[in-house]
Amino acid sequence: MARQKNKLAGLQRRKAISGYLFISPFIIGFLVFMIQPFIQSLYMSFCQVEIGSGIFVLHPAGIDNYIQAFRIDPEFTRLLTEELGRMVINSFAIMVFSFFVALILNQKFKGRALVRAIFFLPVILSSGVILGLETDNALMANLQVAIEETTQNISITETLEEILRTAGVGTRAFEEVFQVIDNIYDVAIASGIQIIIFLSGLQTISASMYEAAEIEGCTKWESLWKITFPMISSLFLVNWVYTVVDFCMRSDNEVIDKITTVMTGQLNYGFASAMSWIYFLIVMALVGVSSLIISKGVYYYE
Repeated sequence: MARQKNKLAGLQRRKAISGYLFISPFIIGFLVFMIQPFIQSLYMSFCQVEIGSGIFVLHPAGIDNYIQAFRIDPEFTRLLTEELGRMVINSFAIMVFSFFVALILNQKFKGRALVRAIFFLPVILSSGVILGLETDNALMANLQVAIEETTQNISITETLEEILRTAGVGTRAFEEVFQVIDNIYDVAIASGIQIIIFLSGLQTISASMYEAAEIEGCTKWESLWKITFPMISSLFLVNWVYTVVDFCMRSDNEVIDKITTVMTGQLNYGFASAMSWIYFLIVMALVGVSSLIISKGVYYYE
């Protein structure tokens, strides 16, 4: 018994060492290239920055920049609230979409390789170069205009929303759902990595578990919640953290646009640093709280 415990402890130790080796390039890169500007930006957020000829002169200003962000600036609080709400809704939609797409791609059917390639295209399209070509592409813009003209601006979601409102059912919840449906292209583009992670987890589940459940009379729906969901529950935590962080770095994030405008347009580095740290701390708090809640339902197995 003691020998078995020692063997298990040695296996866990080797797994931990392998994990640290995999993340060591990031840790080294962060300590060498990021830790200094990280600390400088924090100090800069408590200063008024005066730009000279090739130099920055920092004048301590206490928490004036943070007070300006919350109480003086007319846009930051509103943009922060809107983006955080949009982040929660879109992140949840991406998690649901990627999970069910991974379930479909894990099934055996003809042409599965082609379908997988199609759904993995968002991983390629979400890369920096391709995304830049997509957002600054005259051909894509003209194609979008042509589609809108041929459809005569008819939107199925707008029609359904109007019907529900006429029937007295159109609430704020329905409006958010319709907004997610209208943005299904953005959801699909942002779901590539999550689909791969979920699919890799699904492929680790032994087929014998489903066979045993089927012999015992378990339905497909029961197998989903009793076998599939618990076995890959740890991946929901990984994907949630990745999705939230990825959303905060998107090019269409209005809070980031606001910070960039203040920094490059107004050359107010102190105020921009304060807004960046506010956004960073709120997002980290949201990630921490949500991760703690999700981790309560995570099932770890050997």
